[in-house]
Amino acid sequence: MSMSESKWTDEELSAVQEDIIAALETVIDPELGIDIVNLGLIYEVNLDEEGYCEIKMTLTTMGCPLADVITEQIHDALSDIDEIKKLEVKLVWYPAWTTDRMSRYARISLGIR
Repeated sequence: MSMSESKWTDEELSAVQEDIIAALETVIDPELGIDIVNLGLIYEVNLDEEGYCEIKMTLTTMGCPLADVITEQIHDALSDIDEIKKLEVKLVWYPAWTTDRMSRYARISLGIR
C-alpha cells in the first residue's frame, strides 16, 4: 500500500499515537509508583495500517521481576483503543535506561536532581 493510499491521515495516526501514550501513562511501575512514560521506559510506539502496534520499551533493571506484570498492564491499558488489532511489547536493553530518561515530573517525585 503506497502512502497516497494510506488508510489513515497523518493527523489520525498522530491522534491514535497520542491516545496510546495517554493510555501508557496509566501504567504505573509498581516499585517506583511512577508511570512508565514519565520514567522514560517507552522507547518507541509504532502502529501500522493493519492495526499492529509495537511498543519498544525497557525496564529499570535487566532482571526486573515485574516485566510480566508491566507487560500485562500495557495490554490492559491499550485494550480500549479500537485501532489496535494486535499488540506486541518488545523489551529492549539498548540504549540502557538511566535516570536521564526520566521526565522532570518523575525526577521531582523521586527526589532525583
